[in-house]
Amino acid sequence: MLVEDERVALITFTGSGPVGWGIRERAPRKRVNLELGNATPVIVEPDADVEDAAARCAANAFSFAGQSCISVQRIFVHEDAYDAFRDSFLPRVEALVTGDPADEGTDVGPLVSVSERDRVLAWIEEARERGATVLTGGTLDGELIRPTVVERPAADTHLACDEAFGPVCTLQPYTTLDEAIALANATRFGLQAGIFTADVKRALHATRLLEFGGVTVNEAPTFRADQMPYGGVKDSGNTREGPAWAVREMTEERLVVIQL
Repeated sequence: MLVEDERVALITFTGSGPVGWGIRERAPRKRVNLELGNATPVIVEPDADVEDAAARCAANAFSFAGQSCISVQRIFVHEDAYDAFRDSFLPRVEALVTGDPADEGTDVGPLVSVSERDRVLAWIEEARERGATVLTGGTLDGELIRPTVVERPAADTHLACDEAFGPVCTLQPYTTLDEAIALANATRFGLQAGIFTADVKRALHATRLLEFGGVTVNEAPTFRADQMPYGGVKDSGNTREGPAWAVREMTEERLVVIQL
């Protein structure tokens, strides 16, 4: 009713891509502002603070059991820093505690439904069957998926190019920064990305070429602040949140906010 009612002039929607773009198709005469999903990439350059990058990625790949549109999902590490990053990252992931999210000692809780849990497990198994290595996790702790790290998934598997929205991330080495940027861009999504480097020129080079609405430098791309412009390109949306930018979008008299 809200989508089709002629009295509603503008709709802003936060949620999944199929639902968001479906709303826009159903309301061609309205303004429809969409903030949708992502397959969030992180690039770790050889001059980065590897320990800091590993700590930030471990915390932000599994918070909310990965059920965030800017949860760290695809981590690309330069081959010169790969072993050091992996050796620092995996123990941090394995130390995360699964359990009841109401318990203050819990790091990783349940997915929203059994069907979503089973889908994520199927994606992990698909990657394994296609030659990837599950470095940790990939199994259940009771009814919950253990935090999972998958190494070198095939480029056309779900984990490599679609939004996992679960407690799983991938690790993959690269040789050059431009190769890493191409890998990060190899998805239909474009909400946020991140790069860890001590070189300002490399950071700016990445921000120019990464096809994402926002790029964080030396911070996990799960970070956002209300005063910053926040929103995606490609299948990730068509608007910008944040007061200075949202005001420009919200010019109609009637407004419906759908928040999922």
